[in-house]
Amino acid sequence: MKKLDILTAPYVQEVMKTSANLYRLGWDERNGGNISYLLDEDWVTPFLDVAQVIREIPIKFDASKLAGRYFAVTGSGKYFKNIQDFPAENMGIIRISDSGNTVELLWGLENGALPTSELPSHFMSHIARLEVDPENRIIMHNHATHLLAMTFTHELNERAFTRTLWQMCTECLVVFPEGLSIIPWLIPGSNEIGEATASKMKETRLVVWPQHGIYGAGRDMDETFGLIETAEKAAQVYTYVQAQGGVRQTLEDENLQQLADAFGVTPHEGYLDI
Repeated sequence: MKKLDILTAPYVQEVMKTSANLYRLGWDERNGGNISYLLDEDWVTPFLDVAQVIREIPIKFDASKLAGRYFAVTGSGKYFKNIQDFPAENMGIIRISDSGNTVELLWGLENGALPTSELPSHFMSHIARLEVDPENRIIMHNHATHLLAMTFTHELNERAFTRTLWQMCTECLVVFPEGLSIIPWLIPGSNEIGEATASKMKETRLVVWPQHGIYGAGRDMDETFGLIETAEKAAQVYTYVQAQGGVRQTLEDENLQQLADAFGVTPHEGYLDI
């Protein structure tokens, strides 16, 4: 049976459109970001012969917990602005080998391109999120501008940082009631930063990398993008508020609790003084 054009696959289209949008917003300058999208095999087989492996690519991480799983991933050193126009050169479809120490390229990453250098961090975060949410599919990293700026000026305390964002936009507590996590500054692309991020991913879907960017997780592309987008909007409002002379009035803890009750969400324990 003739295979369908992989460029028409919904998940390929989502990566293409989302990466273009992230570049448009200035969150993924140059090659400053990456996306991985967990796929079901029956999503892939209408488009690709999964028995045809183009090449095997070693990885510096034991991904055996994800053996046999399929992912759409952005490429290492690839500019997000180019993914939509040249997808086969800038992204790929991969499968984790049975050994867990290589990935099998099934499509894309042409001309010897490699998956994102943050692949170990992505796989670690996928493993962590799947333990707490079996429906999780997306890990997204970018350099959301105002969140990044806040890591230079705001106290790097998870409770304080979360509370500031909750108070900037009414919807924030509803969108991420568990709050966000913060790790220390670490070398990007290392297993160390991946392990630190993954440990936080068991508690929150947002992890801030100080002086670098943010990691987000979700069940689909819209949820994950919207999660980061909401936190970034709050950070932008915070930036404006600080520039205008600082907070004079804000959402009080009683207001936030009323909001949580109205929308049926549970704020991170201990984050509200009620």
